[in-house]
Amino acid sequence: MDFNVKRLAADAGTLFSRAVQFTEEKFGQAEKTELDAHLENLLTRAECTKHWTEKILKQTEVLLQPNPNVRIEEFFYEKLDKKAPTRMNNHELLGQSMIDSGTEFGPGTAYGNALIKCGETEKQIGGAEREFIQSSAINFLTPFRNFLEGDFKTILKERKLLQTKRLDLDAAKTKLKKAKMADARALAEQDLKMTQSEFDRQAEITRLLLEGISSTHAHHLRCLNDFVEAQMTYYAQCYQYMVDLQKQLGNFPSAFSSNNNQSTASGGASVSVPILPLSAPLTSTTGNASSGFTELQNFSGSRKARVLYDYDAAGSNELSLLADEVIMVSSVPGMDSDWLMGERGNQKGKVPITYLELLN
Repeated sequence: MDFNVKRLAADAGTLFSRAVQFTEEKFGQAEKTELDAHLENLLTRAECTKHWTEKILKQTEVLLQPNPNVRIEEFFYEKLDKKAPTRMNNHELLGQSMIDSGTEFGPGTAYGNALIKCGETEKQIGGAEREFIQSSAINFLTPFRNFLEGDFKTILKERKLLQTKRLDLDAAKTKLKKAKMADARALAEQDLKMTQSEFDRQAEITRLLLEGISSTHAHHLRCLNDFVEAQMTYYAQCYQYMVDLQKQLGNFPSAFSSNNNQSTASGGASVSVPILPLSAPLTSTTGNASSGFTELQNFSGSRKARVLYDYDAAGSNELSLLADEVIMVSSVPGMDSDWLMGERGNQKGKVPITYLELLN
């Protein structure tokens, strides 16, 4: 019991000495042992890493799940170590609505069939999005969280302990300065030697942990590569799904209608609209249509035109095109304004003007 009281009194005295030293430092009444420049730089680097890791983590979570309520729900399920309920994402919900409406209108109709195909593609995109989110959570978000909740918390703990050891060291230095008697000075010198040793040891431990930040950066770089690869795969899948859908919709000319009065007055004939490639610049298309094409459609002759993009004919009355080839084009009375008649040798068929550039 006597030992415990003495131990308690010693601990209370140490805490009091630290408090006095800290207060006097704040008021500039006591000297403060500064950390070496290398250790200070490591501490700054660690804080910077923690700051940007938190920010990147938060923004990535918002990117993967824009709905804040769902993020909160997933957070609680994660903390409770339970699996969150599976729900359809926005693409899958849209796809299901399109499929249901297409079934209602009738799969045998052009509009109903097109809705069903669009719905199936949206559900494919939803599935790809789900895989992307899962991959990103495992390979990108989890390592970032592990750093913040594991390694960095250890660094904070050891840094706090280093601060405590520094206060003890500076308090011992102050005690030695105030000691007058020989016995008191001898005791103060012994205390200073012990606190200096403990401070140096803790500084070395903290330095080794902080130097591990370089390994953290290397690990996060690998995680970043995995995240970029997951994004690339996701967007490539989406692009391919939409290209396939675009080709399928191109086979439904009766599903499209033109706003031209001439086409409307032509007795309800089906009109096919060319599908512009995803890489096609809209500005050049608009410029071509507003310049020579209008003149050509009012002219009975023919002109040379360079093909801008590959085009697969959707029917026997159309002409397939290859990028950069030169063909002859002319206007045919009664033809939709988005099309011209193209000729390549003995081959002849309709071609979309959005794929052409008239030559002088």
